[in-house]
Order: sequence, then C-alpha cells, then structure tokens
Amino acid sequence: MPRSPLLTRAAVAGTLLATLAACTSGSSGDNDTSKPLPKITGNPPVTLDVFAPQAADQNLKTNAFTKLIKQKFNITINWQTTTQDGGPAKEKRQISLASGDLPDLYLLIPWVDQFSQTELLKLSTQGVIQPLNQLIDQYGPNIKKAFADVPAYKRMATAPDGKIYGMPQWVDCFHCSYPAKLWMNSEWLKKLGLKQPTTTDEFRDVLRAFKTKDPNGNGKADEVPLSGDTGDTIIPYLMNAFIDTPTGNVSPDTNPTLVLNDGKADIQANKAGWREGLKYIKSLYDEDLIDSSVFTQNAEALMKLGDHAGGVILGSATVMHPQIAVTGGQKDGRDLQYDALPPLTGPEGKSSATYASSSVPGATFVLTTKASQTEQIQAIKMLNYIFSEEGELNGMFGPEGPGWATPGPKDIALDDSVKARYKRGTAPANGNWGALTQYNNTKQFRNTQAVAKDPKTVDGWERRLFDATKLYEGHESKSSIPFPYGEAWIAPAQAGELATLQTNIGTFVQQSAVQFITGKKSLDSDWDSYLKNLDQLGLKRFLEIYQEAYDKTH
Repeated sequence: MPRSPLLTRAAVAGTLLATLAACTSGSSGDNDTSKPLPKITGNPPVTLDVFAPQAADQNLKTNAFTKLIKQKFNITINWQTTTQDGGPAKEKRQISLASGDLPDLYLLIPWVDQFSQTELLKLSTQGVIQPLNQLIDQYGPNIKKAFADVPAYKRMATAPDGKIYGMPQWVDCFHCSYPAKLWMNSEWLKKLGLKQPTTTDEFRDVLRAFKTKDPNGNGKADEVPLSGDTGDTIIPYLMNAFIDTPTGNVSPDTNPTLVLNDGKADIQANKAGWREGLKYIKSLYDEDLIDSSVFTQNAEALMKLGDHAGGVILGSATVMHPQIAVTGGQKDGRDLQYDALPPLTGPEGKSSATYASSSVPGATFVLTTKASQTEQIQAIKMLNYIFSEEGELNGMFGPEGPGWATPGPKDIALDDSVKARYKRGTAPANGNWGALTQYNNTKQFRNTQAVAKDPKTVDGWERRLFDATKLYEGHESKSSIPFPYGEAWIAPAQAGELATLQTNIGTFVQQSAVQFITGKKSLDSDWDSYLKNLDQLGLKRFLEIYQEAYDKTH
C-alpha cells in the first residue's frame, strides 16, 4: 500500500529539521547581544528575503503596501510565498527552515502558520532565530509603547529567559473574546408573546414553546428549538449557568476545560457544577428540545438548517455570530430575526460568560540569524511602522482614500463613547498586506472605527456584534479564569508529553460530556468511574506541567 504523499513530505521535513543547526552554522547575522547595536541614521538600502503566506487575491511582490515599505525604508523584499491554507503552509514553512537556505524574516499569520512558543524555544537553542530585545529597545519605540500599554502583550511575547524570540500579534477582537453566545429568534418570541428568557427554567419553557406552538406558522411540527455544531458546541453557553466554562486555545473537541483557579492550574470538568450542568443539558436533550445532530454536524450543516428553503425552522443557535448559522442578506430578512441572549442564570444564581483571549501565543514576525545587523534593524523599523496607527491602517486596509479615510463630523465610532478616528473603505485590489500587519490591533484602535449607526444594516455589522457582546462583558469569572496559555511557555522536552496528555484528557472530557447528555453514560452510575479515568489519563501530571510553566513567568 503506497504511503500518503503528505506523510512522506512531512517525514522528509522532519529528517531535514534534525540537521537544522548544522545547516545554518554559516549565517551572517550577529548574535552578540553584549554590546549595543550600531546607530544607523537614514535608511540604507537592504534586500530582505521574506517567507509569508499570500492570499489568493494578492501578489505581494507588486502590492501597494510593499511599494510603500520600499519608499519609506529602502527595503527591497524577495518574497517566498505559500498559500493561506494552514496545513500546506506549515509544511512549506518547516521545509524552508530545514533547507539550509533560510529567509531573513518569517512574516506569518496566527491562524495559518505562525510559530508556537515551543517551536521558538527549540529554534533559539539551535541558533536559527534572532532575539529581538535589543532591536526593539533601540529601534522600536512604538513596539515598546504597545508593551507598556498592554503588559499582557509583553508577557505573551517574552520567553522565561527574558528573550523575545519573535513577535506575536495582539488582536483585541471584542466579539471574538466572548465566543460562547446564543442567538435566539426574536420574531418567534414576539409571535408567541414571550420575552427573552433570563433563567435556565425560563429558557426551557421558551424551547418548549418553539417546539409545540408552531412559531413559523406553517402548520407543521418542523421547528428546531436549539442547535449548534461541532465547532460552536452548545455546552459552554449552557454550562456557564452552573460553572465557569473556558474554551482556551484548543479546539472544542479536545477542550480539557483548563482554568487558572486562584493561581493554580485546574480543570472544571471534574467539579460538581459541571455534573449539574450536564444534567440540565441532558434534560433538554431528553425532551427533544436540542437538535439531535448538534454533536455531529459541521458548520455547513448548521447553515443549511438556518437557510432552510421551506421557511424559517431554527429557533436558536450557540454561535459566535449569527451569520455562522444563517446567511446574511436573505430576501425574507430571516438573518435579522436573531438577537443575542445574555448569559442565563442557573438555579444557584450562577450567570457567567466564557471569556477567551483573541490573541494567539507564538510568533508571526521572526528574524533568522541569516539576516545581517543592518537587515535586522531595517526589518524592525518596518515592524515599528506597522505598530503605528498610520502603518496599521495602510497595512491592513490599503492606501488612504480607497482603503481608509478620516471620518466626517456625523460618523459614529464603534464605541460611541469615543471619537471616530478612521473609516474603512473598499480595500483596493492588491493594495494591502491584510492579516500580515495585524499587530497592534488594540481595543482602542478597533473601537475608534466609524461604523453605521443601525446595527442591522450591512455597514452596521460590527456594531451589531459589539452591542451583542456587551451583554456578555463583565460576566466572566474573576477567580476561575481561562488558563493563560500565552504566559506558560512549554519547554521542548515536555511538549510531546503534554500534547499527548492534553489530547487524551480533552478528548475524553468532551466525548464523555456528549455521552452523559445523550444517555450513553449515566450521571448517576458512571460519574465516579469518569473521575477515576481522568486521573488514570494523567490529570495530575497534566496540571503539574502547566503549573510549572506558568510559575516560571510569574
């Protein structure tokens, strides 16, 4: 039986990586950090070899922002590009590392191919990448200011040894920070004479009404009171009425519910509140108030449910935003019928919301030791420009005029308590670097964007999400917070062990939750064995590794 081409290429990449240190021994960079960098005035001409993912509609070589960088910093860029498809992009990145012909700079995208913290530690010991501390200190005032303004950003970027081996992006996506939302059909509530539910009991009553009282008026019992998908699982939103429920930087199907409980690494999935939450969700499932496909269908299947051709049949869905469940701009206006439901209050008075940092730890700007000091300095000056408001606007949206403009006197900021500072236009073709420049994307920057006043218009989409997320803000726990993965650098020697533990524990937690809800396991007779199995899977060691990593940076 022939081997998979992908596995074959991955194996080749792994073999090449084993000889990486030897391949890069002749690099031209200067790693001596015991003396200050030279003072360079002006912008001497340099050529940078840059590895980057390129969007399908981009040509980074002829891009308008590439030309602006050339004009401002005298930097000519030789691009080594890959696609923005995560799997192939990471594979090509690894092969470029192992080839012995390193680029000067990796300029990456978090959700495509950025380096993990563990990868940075490994590459640093191999002498492949250049620490940025001195470069930032002498040539990065905007970067230093960003660190001062957002201390968590600096903590996320700084390894336990105090070195900054690469720059991560900081993205204060407000609506992304509260991912476990529920959107409910307000037209159905109005037709049935119901108000938005505020408690778990009231929520059950509304779902019963959606199921039995024909809110879509077609005379058929075809309504689906509540649905979701495997990426937007129903569990966190409903569980938050019983116990604080984190998501973190893991996929929903391997989420171990890791938290920092008063400074100690812990999980929520072995607590009494988790068990009570499962009982409640099971009671809804047993009444057929939850879509039977909710634990198996993907986002595409959920969208088909929301877009049902025979009329509206979806009552509510646990998605980050409504256009995950219902396509926007439909003729019948169904996409505008859904409004966010604030966190429910449980029987013990619990009412929390899942908070998760939208900034992903790792690094997207990584200089290799191939780059000379002058090239390193010019590269960090380029990054420092991207950290400025002008640089971010030009980099993300394209040139002033078509890409963005100064707001008019009647324009309203996304956060209407502050003054609008910029208004997005229509990004010109091949006019920007987009996500490659999303570094200093702070709350202040995002909230000063001019957005249409009406949240249910195309131009008011961001306001709709902003207003909805305000309903969840402040409901996050102050004691059991989602574990700050970005502040816990895992040593390469422990990375393999931890990855296995996290996958095994997370998968077991999520699969067991579904089994308890659907009745394949009993919350009465199987709970004790569930707890015992968690321990046998190495829960103690799992928490120990994360605690040690967290303690090193605190």
